Amino acid sequence: MSVMTTFAAGTALAQQQIPVTYPVTKKVDTVDNYHGKKIADPYRWLEDDHSEETKEWVEAQNKVTQGYLSAIPYREKIKKRLEELWNYPRYGTPFREGEHYYFYKNDGLQNQAVLYRQLGLNGTPEVFIDPNKLSDKGTAALGSLSFSKDGKYCAYLIAKAGSDWQQGFVMDVATKQVLADKLDWIKFSGLSWKGHGFYYSRYDAPDEQSKLSKKNEFHKVYYHKVGDTQEQDELVYVDKEHPLRNAGAGLTEDERFLILSTTEGTSGNELWYRDLQDASQKEFKLLIKGFATDPDVIDNVGDKLLVKTNQDAPNFKVVLVDPKNPAKENWQTIIPEQEEVLLGVGTAGGKLFASYLKHASTRIMQYDRSGQLERKIDLPGIGTAGGFGGKAEDKTLFYTFTSFVAPPTIYKYDIASGKSDLFRKTEVKFNPAEYETKQVFFSSKDGTNVPVFLSYKKGIKLDGNNPLLLYGYGGFNIPMTPGFSVSNLFFMEQGGIYAVVNLRGGNEYGEAWHKAGMLQNKQNVFDDFIGAAEFLIREKYTSPSKIAIRGGSNGGLLVGAAMTQRPELFKVALPAVGVMDMLRFQKFTIGWAWVVEYGSSEKPEQFDYLLKYSPLHNLQKGTAYPATLVTTADHDDRVVPAHSFKFAATLQEAHKGPNPVLIRIETQAGHGAGKPTSKLIDEATDIWAFTMYNLGMHI
Repeated sequence: MSVMTTFAAGTALAQQQIPVTYPVTKKVDTVDNYHGKKIADPYRWLEDDHSEETKEWVEAQNKVTQGYLSAIPYREKIKKRLEELWNYPRYGTPFREGEHYYFYKNDGLQNQAVLYRQLGLNGTPEVFIDPNKLSDKGTAALGSLSFSKDGKYCAYLIAKAGSDWQQGFVMDVATKQVLADKLDWIKFSGLSWKGHGFYYSRYDAPDEQSKLSKKNEFHKVYYHKVGDTQEQDELVYVDKEHPLRNAGAGLTEDERFLILSTTEGTSGNELWYRDLQDASQKEFKLLIKGFATDPDVIDNVGDKLLVKTNQDAPNFKVVLVDPKNPAKENWQTIIPEQEEVLLGVGTAGGKLFASYLKHASTRIMQYDRSGQLERKIDLPGIGTAGGFGGKAEDKTLFYTFTSFVAPPTIYKYDIASGKSDLFRKTEVKFNPAEYETKQVFFSSKDGTNVPVFLSYKKGIKLDGNNPLLLYGYGGFNIPMTPGFSVSNLFFMEQGGIYAVVNLRGGNEYGEAWHKAGMLQNKQNVFDDFIGAAEFLIREKYTSPSKIAIRGGSNGGLLVGAAMTQRPELFKVALPAVGVMDMLRFQKFTIGWAWVVEYGSSEKPEQFDYLLKYSPLHNLQKGTAYPATLVTTADHDDRVVPAHSFKFAATLQEAHKGPNPVLIRIETQAGHGAGKPTSKLIDEATDIWAFTMYNLGMHI
């Protein structure tokens, strides 16, 4: 099947303009005084997602957006090809529990992946949990799950309609019978077993009206014993002095140490511990004081704890800490800091598997528990590898490798010999040999060297006429590493270039890279993104009339800031579930946790720099903005949809020119996690139809 774009020499083919009439959005006289500066917020009423007025506004906006999208002549053609590409079996990395191996599989167009199990590696797979049966439209998603050490029970979490709120259930593993146990109002929680019970984190029950928007306070840790009601659960930890701290508890593999981690935001945490073998220790004791560093307990070695830390090591190191003498001068270095950033450390077969990033590509090193390097594990190429974990007694483990143009491949790894064998190859309806990825570097505004991954169909011409999608995130210490997406593949198939910028604010180069893009340095992130676009134009990959920019969540903020600062540089903007109101984000759900990353408008010096880049507050009347499709969802309780609502209303009022500026509001969906395949395909169809039409592409 040939689906190629053809262009006139050096120019985009003109598309017929689709008329758009925006709904009238009422304005209210709401003004806030920030440190003596008055800031109007005329669309404040859109923050109430339960009001009839807001619901009517959403309906009116969706009607206009769907009217525009339905007029794009090849929209259905795009959907058909996306369905063909999406319809392939997708497998997760297998993991062992008792005598069974478990793995996730999606046959192709199933809304949710199904969890299977089989006896040994050669057994016949059987369904263990099928979340597709929990909802008519596939909007119930399986979250974390954990097995008791004796393999008798499995606890798991279910999220509905994309919300961060989850319910907990317990299953008898042998019979697959779901027990009567039911736990509510779980959020930002793991599940960690001790005997026939487990630790988890939750909030108090919110009121029904504000459960998707109200600030989350007083995170608590409980212990649930199988067979008890939730009311009987033991309260293990609550910090009544600090309502805006989150808490999570987990056990070392041998169930000896209970580790409590508390956070004041999205970076920096404090560690406490209880030695459960010591009957006299009833309370948690401080292990590592917070919140200036990011320590993480890997496991214990007898009565001591292996800890990954960036204390005096911006790229992280591994140390051995004696909990009875936890002062840092007593720490023993096990794996010293390296030139590359240490992302994480897995354990299996008595070994440590350290995952590093080298220019945003995975590198895996195997150590013994004393820190002796045993080998560098050979990977298939430049890409992302994950899954290096298992039980202490395991002889083998499984890992998955993927890249921008190579679908996930699963390998079986022999821990003793270091040999990798192909276990499962993914078959997709395209030929990976026709595509390539390369990494280029450019100098940002302040001279910083920034990498960009470019993926495209081989044989591309550098004539400045290639449609290009520029993607980035740039925040919260999160790296953008190579990953496969059939949606992005579709764009490459049409002659497009998919470009991912490794912006400051992530941790591609350690904590220094992160700090260079947070708080008062956040403008560096936008400068890097804008600099990447200018570099790709100079190098003749593309031109301003052919660039679309895309990002979600913190990346939605990125797109909002870039399009308001340099509207002439981009043709299409695709901000998804973005943080658009930098003056009020901390007032909703978990937004307060981002203050450590962004700052807060409640502090005068931070208010000043937040106002300078806040997308909502930098839209200028009479400006021609790129063709914009804002996307959000009604159940997004991470970045509440009010951010996107207010931004879209303000953009429609300010914008001048023929480019459409629309908002697409998904129903029964949230921030992105657990979104059913049918909704993913519908959303991708609309985004690519909008993007291609406004870039002058044809299919």
